[in-house]
Amino acid sequence: MTSRSERLLRLIALFSFGAVGIALVSQHVFDMPPCAWCVLQRLIYLVIGVVALVGGIGGGRALTRICGFLAALLSLSGIVAAWYQYSVAANMLSCDQTFADRFMTGIGLESAIPSLFGIYATCMDAKVPVLGVEYALWSLALFVILFFMALPVAFRRGRA
Repeated sequence: MTSRSERLLRLIALFSFGAVGIALVSQHVFDMPPCAWCVLQRLIYLVIGVVALVGGIGGGRALTRICGFLAALLSLSGIVAAWYQYSVAANMLSCDQTFADRFMTGIGLESAIPSLFGIYATCMDAKVPVLGVEYALWSLALFVILFFMALPVAFRRGRA
């Protein structure tokens, strides 16, 4: 029997992978090229998704709680990245040499998997509204939701 925490982690994984799917559709179907901060957030979503899946497979209460805690921490990092993109980077002419650009090119994902992690726009160019709300704010909202979904998993007492 799966616990409530495991189900929450699976839902977190679904939302995280879904966010990356939506980003890829936006990029490849609707021609919305990503900036460095966009692809950094994709990476954060993917890591959250993997961590949540690991915790959601039924590895016991300790593993579930650890994965919930990691998902919450990663969601916080996503909140910071999305907020920075919205409030600072989107107003810059170039994302070159920002943390996101240096990190993504430094770990090699940008050149290894360009269809997923390629940086094809400046942050100012990636400032696009979807349904009247900037894309970065949609991402920020989802990271906040994931954070609050992960908290009860991380701090649940009794049965995981």
